[in-house]
Amino acid sequence: MSEHHRTFAAVDLGASSGRVMVGRVGPETLGLTEAHRFPNRPVRLPEGLRWDILSLYAGVLDGLRAAGPVDSVGIDSWAVDYGLLDADGALLGNPVHYRDARTEGVAEQVWDTVPAAELYAATGLQYAPFNTLYQLMAARSTAQFAHAERLLLIPDLLVYWLTGEAGTELTNASTTQLIDPRTRTWAYGLAERLGIDLRLFAPLRRPGDPAGLLTPRVLEETGLTGPVPVTTVGSHDTASAVAAVPATGERFAYICTGTWSLAGLELTAPVLTEASRTANFTNELGLDGTVRHLRNIMGLWLLQECLREWDHPDLGELLRAAAEIPSLRSVVDAGDADFLAPGRMPARIADACRASGQPVPASPAEITRCILDSLALAHRRAVADAQELADHPVDVVHIVGGGTRNELLCQLTADACGLPVVAGPAEAAALGNVLVQARAAGLVGDRTSMRRLVARTQPLRRYEPRGGTAVWRAAQDRLVRP
Repeated sequence: MSEHHRTFAAVDLGASSGRVMVGRVGPETLGLTEAHRFPNRPVRLPEGLRWDILSLYAGVLDGLRAAGPVDSVGIDSWAVDYGLLDADGALLGNPVHYRDARTEGVAEQVWDTVPAAELYAATGLQYAPFNTLYQLMAARSTAQFAHAERLLLIPDLLVYWLTGEAGTELTNASTTQLIDPRTRTWAYGLAERLGIDLRLFAPLRRPGDPAGLLTPRVLEETGLTGPVPVTTVGSHDTASAVAAVPATGERFAYICTGTWSLAGLELTAPVLTEASRTANFTNELGLDGTVRHLRNIMGLWLLQECLREWDHPDLGELLRAAAEIPSLRSVVDAGDADFLAPGRMPARIADACRASGQPVPASPAEITRCILDSLALAHRRAVADAQELADHPVDVVHIVGGGTRNELLCQLTADACGLPVVAGPAEAAALGNVLVQARAAGLVGDRTSMRRLVARTQPLRRYEPRGGTAVWRAAQDRLVRP
């Protein structure tokens, strides 16, 4: 391959599957192929819900073997969860899943020491029961925690196993609720008040920093020829996905769609107002000093859980049937924490509609339409609230991630927001991962250059809004605002 073109492996781990993608980058080239995809199946043990981290690591090794020769490797994953290591660097048990119930009631205990408003002013992070801070407070009395010498967030744990070197990547660290988004370093005073020893965390790294070399053992297992560097990327998958938003200016909103919908703005400074806190917006760190001011919405998890209950019917047929159902017949609050836990999702959606006095969806098509209308409504509210809170108007909404394949959801989002939607790329997190590696190698320039390359090389689809937004405003009024 030409010295102006290089090949990068992007390990992209989602809540339901992992993949190793191979990116080939040159001055006018950005190609992505899938080397290996593997399931991510959490396991419910007697002590609670856990990630099968060893299976995920095996999938990463298999994927690197399938990828063949690469110039660098980068890893991104979901946020907040972590593994604990002992003094010898050995893993102390399977990492706890963020949907585990151990953090119930913990936030209120934290607020007794640091009130919620003060916590937000210090960290800018929205309330979510699974934030790493609450997980740590729940774990403090456990035997595992007592023996822990090091805490590594999920992508950092995998980097450690690949390289033998420990670090804490900043964009993911910002989801722990222990980072000050203004200084972009640890909130030392907050941690001290809560009795959290920040020495548990490895030194901070930033996207583009070197993270080590694949060890001889990993080279042997993958068949790769060293040296192969591992490059720190935006290891929170949303940070990588936002880096690959093909925006042509600054007046855009983004929605990263998948198991979750992350809807918001890219800003140069956090929004730490009380209005932002009560609207439950978060300030997570992105590339190059940016802040992702966004709201977490339950996302396609609602549909994924229903599909599981329905024994996985043909999704295309189901979406075609849902498109024929009258719009906005019934909607639910797609940000409601009542939908966080797995199980009985169709019944729980029906119960929510019944409790709010709306028609109760019964068939899979009716429930699917209710979910998609509800997600579009939540997207509308998040985009509108973000503009108001940040005083940052937008002209277009970019949808990236797996939800771009759902044409009905994309069109409904355009209709609800009253703004054009540009959908794509679907593999935004992997592309952002690859682009940060390519930038570290000197192949691409700043974020603007990265985004132009995405726009020139990736398939995108534009959806224009249909009709007015009055019907969406009326549907929103049916829901009780938090």
